[in-house]
Amino acid sequence: MLKKVQGAERVEFSPKARRNLKTIIDLGLEELAVCIAKNQKSLSDNPALLGRPTGFTLTVREIEIATGAGFLIPITGDMMRMPGVPAHPASENITVNLEGNISGLV
Repeated sequence: MLKKVQGAERVEFSPKARRNLKTIIDLGLEELAVCIAKNQKSLSDNPALLGRPTGFTLTVREIEIATGAGFLIPITGDMMRMPGVPAHPASENITVNLEGNISGLV
């Protein structure tokens, strides 16, 4: 399916993704719908391949099981799951004094 829908020539599964596949099969969840986590600029896992490229290798690094939602989520390439989260959150600089005054908001 990843080849047909995504346009990939090949699909490579990391060792972790292969273990995830085994777990999915062992649990009988292989019929769940698939929602692919990929980069936002392309159907590939390569941000330099814009739009709907063809003939590329899609790398699946892991597969998350979301049984509550009824999905299997292949996570491709180096995609960040929560983009924009800084190493040091702004909340570390925010304080509230005893009078309720807030400081450290930028």
